[in-house]
Amino acid sequence: MSAEKMYIAGEWTDSENGDVSQAINPATGDSIATVPKATVNDVNRSVEASRAALQNSEWKNMDPAQRGRILNKMAAVTYGAAKELAKIESENNGKTFREALSEIRYGAWTLEYFAGLTDKIEGSTIPVPGNRLNYTLRQPLGVTAHIVPWNFPLQLALRSIAPALAAGCTVIAKPASWTPLSLIAWMKKIDEAEVGLPSGVLQVITGSGGLIGDALAGHKGVDGIVLTGGVPTGKTVMAKASDNLTPVTLELGGKGANIVFPDANLKYAAKAICFGIFMNAGQMCWAGSRLIVHEDIHDELVDAVVAEVGKWKVGPGMSEGVRIGSLVHETHRSEVLEKLANGLEHGGQIVCGGKAVSGDGAFMEATVVTDVDQDNPLFYDELFGPVLSVTKFATDEEALALANHSDFGLLNGIWTNNLSRAHNLARDLESGMVSINEYPITFPQTAFTGWKQSGIGIEQSKDALNFYTKVKNVNVKL
Repeated sequence: MSAEKMYIAGEWTDSENGDVSQAINPATGDSIATVPKATVNDVNRSVEASRAALQNSEWKNMDPAQRGRILNKMAAVTYGAAKELAKIESENNGKTFREALSEIRYGAWTLEYFAGLTDKIEGSTIPVPGNRLNYTLRQPLGVTAHIVPWNFPLQLALRSIAPALAAGCTVIAKPASWTPLSLIAWMKKIDEAEVGLPSGVLQVITGSGGLIGDALAGHKGVDGIVLTGGVPTGKTVMAKASDNLTPVTLELGGKGANIVFPDANLKYAAKAICFGIFMNAGQMCWAGSRLIVHEDIHDELVDAVVAEVGKWKVGPGMSEGVRIGSLVHETHRSEVLEKLANGLEHGGQIVCGGKAVSGDGAFMEATVVTDVDQDNPLFYDELFGPVLSVTKFATDEEALALANHSDFGLLNGIWTNNLSRAHNLARDLESGMVSINEYPITFPQTAFTGWKQSGIGIEQSKDALNFYTKVKNVNVKL
């Protein structure tokens, strides 16, 4: 068992009081590492170091192209260590090695993408009356705190770290208490590689989300908060941030719908539907957890989905041929099963799965429930597990109404070969992202954004840089 440390002010350190927590492998229940449980004083120390790194101007006033070169070096380190990092993430999170490797390479790609934008953060000149010059500057937001979730522990950390560093901000990253190991391991690789980051620009602090996350969110020395997590956590962080009017980017929950019409390629759709809900054991904010299918093809598509997921082996993420790994923790599996049982009290028919997998680990069967109406919690509640609810529709208007009957609005999918229908639905769906004849899909250069209770702000794409920069207007009387 390893004894891990935090990275604060350019040094690897224990918590102030020496307290630690256990990191476990959810596939076995075994403890695999100890991790520091930071205190509020540790938070203060990290914020002081981050502010010092910001104020000495070495990073924020660095030639932007040089910042880009450093991010490219970080990307190269990430690519080079991807298999090692994926093994660590699989063992700590429970997901398959295949998924972890793909996600970490995506994180490296994100670093590359924002490396190319560092010298393209531009202001503008503005025509104003009289003999004047008026222009804007885009300057770094400042100290940014990144509260990272447990479902994609390294990829979602890099998703926000990359644009923050590209903009010249300093970063304090706080991994989820269940899954800190891959971010710590990545930070070790970056530190060992000596890529050129000044001390204090990038830090990793570990510990309780309730204590450390809240302390960061409410800290006067923090200029921006980035959170990926559930709606209740997002509301708490936003309330804490409001004490100092600190801006937030919140990427929260989802209840994505795949709307399937009779003219769709059902064989391909079935594979994508399974990928969109059973990948990562369903623990995804953008999971396609609702299947809204035309009544004429309902039985055929459900049979195809059940047949496809029947090929997906459940087991430890590092085992050969496994497609569905462990859920992140037995506690979380219990919550998913409880929500499933509650939903079934309101109706629905299980056609496959529905149970915990016996034996060691937090495994659960891939589950499909048909005959779910819009008043069933399985239709509107985010289970965050491998559970697909199926609902029939008869008309295009009914399909749209069902898809929009949700407090969430992250990613929805449309399956049809009718271009007019596809574009009209894409326009009218109440979600930040829509994918047509493919699910799920995103790229570092495309906006990842949610409407309604799915969040505030934009991750990924050049638009993400707007959060990490602040505009200054300069007027010159000539």
